[in-house]
Amino acid sequence: MFQRRRISIVLAWALTAAPSAWAELQATGEPPAAKQGWKAETVAQGVRQPWGIAWLGEGRALVTSMQGTLHLLNGKKFEDVALEGMPKVFTGGQGGLLDIVIHPQDASKPNPRVYMTVSTGTNDANRTTLVRGVFDGKKVTGIQTLFKVATDKSGGQHFGSRLLWLPDGTLLMSVADGGNPPLRIGDRLAREQAQNLATHQGSILRLTDEGKPAPGNPLAAKGALAEIWSYGHRNVQGMALDPVSGRVWATEHGPYGGDELNLVVAGGNYGWPLQSYGADYKTHEPVGKHEVAGMLNPSVAWVPSPAPSGLAVYTGDKIAAWRGSIFSGGLAAQDIRRIAVDANGKVTGQDRLSIGARVRDVRQGPDGYLYALTDEDNGRLLRIVAQ
Repeated sequence: MFQRRRISIVLAWALTAAPSAWAELQATGEPPAAKQGWKAETVAQGVRQPWGIAWLGEGRALVTSMQGTLHLLNGKKFEDVALEGMPKVFTGGQGGLLDIVIHPQDASKPNPRVYMTVSTGTNDANRTTLVRGVFDGKKVTGIQTLFKVATDKSGGQHFGSRLLWLPDGTLLMSVADGGNPPLRIGDRLAREQAQNLATHQGSILRLTDEGKPAPGNPLAAKGALAEIWSYGHRNVQGMALDPVSGRVWATEHGPYGGDELNLVVAGGNYGWPLQSYGADYKTHEPVGKHEVAGMLNPSVAWVPSPAPSGLAVYTGDKIAAWRGSIFSGGLAAQDIRRIAVDANGKVTGQDRLSIGARVRDVRQGPDGYLYALTDEDNGRLLRIVAQ
């Protein structure tokens, strides 16, 4: 009953909003229509709860597992990769070994630098951490911690955490708010820390390749921690760069309803928890308002929640009609959402690719195909092809 009531609230707001707001926000009570003309092929399987993928070329890729292990895709099979010097991984709840990227200067080198986000600590005191090592073809060596969230939290909720290289060679890293009420961090609810510029929780950070604050971060002059690039985020688990426009897109989990696709800009405040399209899990009451002065609206608000994870802007040629579209994986919805945008970055439509399994990551491969990782005990890497 609540979900129907919540949908009505969101739609009522949308219908009374200004036309420009409705163009940017597409809140709907039903999933987008199913897309035809494609199929998913299993490339390989066997990783338990895969989380992120980084392509190496020549049919190879590194795939992380929430269980704290790393695996090499070698053709049609996964091989275990040793992690030498990895800090102890906290694998409780949503924690584990999370995202992975290759240093952009090492894309064609035989021993690339590998960056990974990981939850470290214990159930009583944990945080999201950035590490780096060198992949020698069989193992990752010399792993060192480059950055860790300054304030510990407890429990296994809301770590984030995606990584994204920007064209200037800096690295974006998402950090989630820390958890749902009654969880507290310091003197306030964890989710309230997303509006606190003195903490890393609920923000996207911009770092150098050494894990230091990147020069020119826009909020440092306002007293923010030097790493913060944008804030007011709940739990960003998808980030992608449009290489044509230079736009940065991110998806984040709302609470009970209200997942979002955001066009992320430096210094932006995305409102959580003062602005939201979701509700509290326990009380079912709306969290925040739909619009708050000075805070940025989402490009899409999904009600009910698909639980978005993984994001890609498609630039390949395998399905030409999809070029320029944004693709978002869905855990709860077990699908991939295709979001069409125009030249100005406005959302013009959506449809969905039904996968039938929880989709944790979506990436474009170096061969121009779209790929997806399924969040299963016997996780699969899928290739999306025309049918």
